[in-house]
Amino acid sequence: MEERLVDYLREDEEEKVINLSLRPFKLKDFIGQEEIVSSLEIAIEAAKRRGESLEHTLLSGPPGLGKTSLAYCISREMGTKLTATSGPAIERAGDLVGILTNLEKGDILFIDEIHRLSKVVEEFLYPAMENFQIDFVIDKGPYAKSVKFNLKPFTLIGATTRKGLLSAPLRGRFGLFFDFDFYPAQSLVIIVKRSANLLGIPIDEESAKEIAERARGSPRLANRLLRRVRDYAQVKGEGIINLTITKDSLGKIGVDEAGLDDLDRKYLKALINIYNGGPCGIESISASLGEDKGTLEDVVEPYLLSKGFIKRTQRGRVVTELAYKHLNIPFLYT
Repeated sequence: MEERLVDYLREDEEEKVINLSLRPFKLKDFIGQEEIVSSLEIAIEAAKRRGESLEHTLLSGPPGLGKTSLAYCISREMGTKLTATSGPAIERAGDLVGILTNLEKGDILFIDEIHRLSKVVEEFLYPAMENFQIDFVIDKGPYAKSVKFNLKPFTLIGATTRKGLLSAPLRGRFGLFFDFDFYPAQSLVIIVKRSANLLGIPIDEESAKEIAERARGSPRLANRLLRRVRDYAQVKGEGIINLTITKDSLGKIGVDEAGLDDLDRKYLKALINIYNGGPCGIESISASLGEDKGTLEDVVEPYLLSKGFIKRTQRGRVVTELAYKHLNIPFLYT
């Protein structure tokens, strides 16, 4: 499958390096998600006054909304070290032992895609989160014995795009829960202007607003689109970003005024032309498009739902009148 510019999940090494330089340093620098930031400021200050570690924290929401950035901000606010890993990277319980035993008091362990931890590793994590202890078995057979090892108090920050896939026992061991939502355009305008300043790119208010409105509510995509507009401006616009250059460049890469790309439009048109607007199951849509079901559920549908272009019903997905209008297709009431 061809890589999508608006794919939240895609982030190559070069982009990771650039995004690292654009990340906020402290909570006061974190733009958007005001309720989450406000609640965290109180929780962090309370933990620091008690001289304790922050409670285990679960961050959930679509990819590209700043969960990792917020984890680093929390670490800096607490004045502790952050160790980052991901669910798929921890294949065995022994991998987790090495990570946990190297944590100092108050340190933060950040596990991205925590819903993808194996069952064995997840159960091994329970006593570590509850009592800061781990039990591991030495030897095998009749010589096997369980050894209890005390850990230094730490904070686990888990990030997930699929909170519903977390087991109830794991969810129950978190003390703080924060759900990320798509960013409004006004927040993304501030992010685009801040990123442009850090990258040394002159940009006016109208161009920043145009990028923000096509960024699908995601800071990661806003920064990605900004870099594409910069490239186009350097080649076609003598390095100057204005509204005309912005619209031309985003149009050429297939991102329309609502932030939809070719796959989004194919998804909607398949529902309209093949399934008469729905309802239709995700498996049928996936087969018609030749796309992975998980990609449609994790990357395509969340934004279409947030924009009101589709609805999920008990019988399947349904296209709304708003989508017909956006695609300039006559809407027939049935």
